[in-house]
Amino acid sequence: MLPSKRVLTSAPSLVRLSSSSENSGGRRRPVIPDGPSLEDFIRMDREKEQHPLKLEKGMSRLRLPPWLKVDMMHVADQNPHYVKMKKQLKGLKLATVCQEARCPNIGDCWGGGEESPSTATIMLMGDTCTRGCRFCSVKTARNPGALDPDEPLNTAKAIAAWGVEYVVLTSVDRDDIPDGGASHIAQTVECLKQEVPKILVECLVPDFSGRHESVERVVTSNLDVYAHNMETVRRLTPYVRDPRAKYDQSLGTLEFAKKTRPSLVTKTSLMLGLGETDEEIMQTMKDLRNAGVDALTFGQYMQPTKRHLKVKEFVTPEKFDEWKARGDELGFLYVASGPLVRSSYKAGEFFLKGVVEGRRRAEEKKAAASGVSNN
Repeated sequence: MLPSKRVLTSAPSLVRLSSSSENSGGRRRPVIPDGPSLEDFIRMDREKEQHPLKLEKGMSRLRLPPWLKVDMMHVADQNPHYVKMKKQLKGLKLATVCQEARCPNIGDCWGGGEESPSTATIMLMGDTCTRGCRFCSVKTARNPGALDPDEPLNTAKAIAAWGVEYVVLTSVDRDDIPDGGASHIAQTVECLKQEVPKILVECLVPDFSGRHESVERVVTSNLDVYAHNMETVRRLTPYVRDPRAKYDQSLGTLEFAKKTRPSLVTKTSLMLGLGETDEEIMQTMKDLRNAGVDALTFGQYMQPTKRHLKVKEFVTPEKFDEWKARGDELGFLYVASGPLVRSSYKAGEFFLKGVVEGRRRAEEKKAAASGVSNN
């Protein structure tokens, strides 16, 4: 009997001809061999997707892993509330970070859901920053120009018309303004609370060059969450952030905000994948807890353009889960950790929203009791 012969091609062979396979008339016929199975094809696909997660010497840059590939084209189809909010946004003249940064979580945040109300992040004080951090693609200038004095009220009215339950107000750095823009941000919060008393407001603010009076102006504006991003660990701060942004300076503003108003929820965010070590992340978390920071988010650093810092590592979803567990163990009130998580990701998640509302009610009761005793 002659041995079987395979037909060799560049692709996996699915059919072979066998001289030993004959029908009743003695004629040869093709038979299905013991070729590649479904598992083989799945394995080959996985092998194609397997690529380095850490930048090694001689590599130009890392390829995007599967868990960071998000289909933005069908967000609207998946969430009708997102479509509604997008239509409402037209004509309101609001600059949302969500759209301008093409955030992959826009569907989750705008659409809301069972675990969180709809939220949005609004940019104040223009689109030009006085600092040049090496991870950020926002335009920079030494003197971006005067602030719009009507922006606080106009923004408040627009947000009131939009109908969101939780809003994040953020801004560029404005070192060219004496108070860093603190009064402008505070006025926006105050106008917003007048227009929509029940809305919850989170302010993601600059470090104000460490000026306590600027921090205090924002803290006492009746906001609900004071946020300032540390961005990275101590060792990498001079390399990642603008030279004017210092690790202890940022940490100090968060600590001062908490001491000024202890019931206020304080929050920060860290990017992973810039070359930090586990020990450095852990030490930063301990520093934050010692400063009284309540909420912490972890997200993957993504290189915005070729001119910016390269990604040193793509951190796996499992590793992000580990950091959330560590944060919970350290006693953070709230930890959001994941490759696509950003500082304002689902900012109004019900758990945090409930904490904020509870603390606000306690403040109001305390103030009312104090008023009665003074009378």
